[in-house]
Amino acid sequence: MPLVTAVCRVARLLPDSGTIGVTAIDKRPVDGPVRVRPLGLRADVQADRKHHGGEDQAVYAYADEDAGHFAGLLDREVPPGLFGENLRTSGIDVTGAVTGERWRIGAELVLEVTIPRIPCGTFARRMREDKWVRRFTDEGRPGAYLRVVKSGSVTSGDAVEVVDRPAHGVTIGELFAGVTAERAQAVVDAGRPVPPKVQVLLGKALARG
Repeated sequence: MPLVTAVCRVARLLPDSGTIGVTAIDKRPVDGPVRVRPLGLRADVQADRKHHGGEDQAVYAYADEDAGHFAGLLDREVPPGLFGENLRTSGIDVTGAVTGERWRIGAELVLEVTIPRIPCGTFARRMREDKWVRRFTDEGRPGAYLRVVKSGSVTSGDAVEVVDRPAHGVTIGELFAGVTAERAQAVVDAGRPVPPKVQVLLGKALARG
């Protein structure tokens, strides 16, 4: 059964050599329920709000299975929160999630999958691994951002249920790799509401033709 295996939020702001000067990527697991509202987990923050956060990127989920892959690749542990995720999951293919699919977590929280995580310089500085952005990209395991459809609480151990999945089938992995114009058009033609951040990715694909 798919589960949330850890709920993470910012532990402290860290100095960073980027343009903002600090980063909130240092997420760590917390005990007990955490309330999730349209802008994310209670008491969580984003330092660079131009590129992170907002309703389409309210929650970042990463799979235990993908973390395990990187642990083997790097020969080091990848504990919950290291990649800046809010939710660590088990038993659900996050990269294979369809953009627009909805997850019910626990008794009331409903989240909708939006876009993949795009690695940045802040992430690279956190990891301190040579050519990290390229290596992370090449592995094709980005994790997914989600927007909040229905607010609620989340706790480690909560079940994750996919309650709706669009028929177009365009996945987070496809968006990350560079979705084709044909597949982007399939999302548009599905006639479902498309969040702004997803619209941007689809628009770029359609413009490329």
